[in-house]
Amino acid sequence: MIQVNDLSFQFGGQLLFKNVDLKFTPGNCYGIIGANGAGKSTFLKLLCGELEPTGGSISIPEETRMSVLKQNHFAYDDFTVLDTVIMGNETLYEIMKEKDAIYAKEDFTDEDGIRASELEYKFAEMNGWEAESDASRLVQGLGFSEDVLYTVMGELKESEKVKILLAQALFGNPEIILLDEPTNGLDLAATAWLEDFLADYFGTVLVVSHDRHFLNNVCTGIVDIDYSEIKMYVGNYEFWYESSQLIQRMIKQQNKKNEEKIRELQTFISRFSANRSKSRQATSRRKLLDKLTIEELPASSRRYPFIGFDMDREAGKDILTVEGLEKTVNGVKVLDGISFTARKGDKIAFVGDEIAITTLFGILNDEIEPDAGHFKWGISTTRSYFPHDNSAYFDGHEESILDWMRAYSKDQTETYLRGFLGRMLFSGESVFKPVNVLSGGEKVRCMFSRMMLFGSNVLLLDQPTDHLDLESITAVNQGLDHFKGNVFLATHDFEMVSTVANRIIEIRDGKLFDYDGPYQDFLDHKKAQAQ
Repeated sequence: MIQVNDLSFQFGGQLLFKNVDLKFTPGNCYGIIGANGAGKSTFLKLLCGELEPTGGSISIPEETRMSVLKQNHFAYDDFTVLDTVIMGNETLYEIMKEKDAIYAKEDFTDEDGIRASELEYKFAEMNGWEAESDASRLVQGLGFSEDVLYTVMGELKESEKVKILLAQALFGNPEIILLDEPTNGLDLAATAWLEDFLADYFGTVLVVSHDRHFLNNVCTGIVDIDYSEIKMYVGNYEFWYESSQLIQRMIKQQNKKNEEKIRELQTFISRFSANRSKSRQATSRRKLLDKLTIEELPASSRRYPFIGFDMDREAGKDILTVEGLEKTVNGVKVLDGISFTARKGDKIAFVGDEIAITTLFGILNDEIEPDAGHFKWGISTTRSYFPHDNSAYFDGHEESILDWMRAYSKDQTETYLRGFLGRMLFSGESVFKPVNVLSGGEKVRCMFSRMMLFGSNVLLLDQPTDHLDLESITAVNQGLDHFKGNVFLATHDFEMVSTVANRIIEIRDGKLFDYDGPYQDFLDHKKAQAQ
């Protein structure tokens, strides 16, 4: 359990939050949300003792083991994967190393024997004999083979190190787990495994994430950082979002009778109380939801960008034909005879090998030459491309956001451009900020603004939600869902794939598997095939 009393924190003269009173209890997973810069990661650092609060206190029972997802991906480069994972339980790891050092001595003394006996007892008491098998289970759940345990961390790709550090945070059944963006770098299969791992976890879990589906599946409570306050709400992210939107509408409609508002809220709460979820979570959540009052529902100061795509003209029947595409990248054949046809209205989610998908998108956008094969776009198609790496659009560019946007706009007037940028949350003097100093999220919003100005009937998007907050991801999801043209989408966002795509194309080991249907049906099909 974690008890937070009258907590406040200032950073650089800025008050992030004050008067925070919260209790986090075992058997629950709490999602921490808030706009970029609100203090989500800072709050986790306060809980684990990395930062000291300006005021108030944080109480955690003695002997409680807390595990934190490490952010330094290079800190363990000299260690094997097995050692790195077991370091998630520092006490166990130290016992192992001391024990091994004693047994390695040439002149083994009586004192060494006594100490070794003590260590063996502690080792067994801490389930040390199961440590290697437990580490293996974790890394296999995250998509590795068991052989990776004996690989040195420095030999892994950065995306693989992220997964190993996640396994480290989960190792050894800690009573408290703090996870800051644990799904970053995880593919959809690994994310699904993590959801299952956390859904029925016995301890207390706090997680910062921009993945809405993940928050919906694992969270029994939402901790919202807003208005310089931190408040806890019962339910998952969907419940928090829907209720906050409802509260905002009610605030704008003060002339309605209170009785009507109460009835609407009660109906809303009842609907979510009966939602299908994990059985244990559903039971505990329903009890809490039944006790909710209007005052306990959230109101939010969040601002959502407007993302919507209008076509200048509708595409004809022919969209795209791909035949026999082949491409080798760094000695690996990532595309091996890829063929498919896109129909009018198709919204295709591409899953599997990310390098292969990025390569395919680059070929389709005439940025990469295939080794073999060809493709043909329909004569009436017009395309907008969101690349995985947008640095070429900003690096070395010193013009303002306003001038950067002007280069892509048919309407060159400042009034039009300011109005357009305002809907994308660039207002006032911010439109004069040089584009080469923008944050990752600001650059992504610029890229979406650029795409919207083109009026294309085909959209190609490669990991468009990277660097975005939950509000912007929700806006992107809604914009793609409402778009009437064709979409080619690669993303780790389960919710987006599930709600946007009507067709799934998987590329793995250079080969293509084409499934005509929604993402959940695709997963069910793959699961049935594996049995």
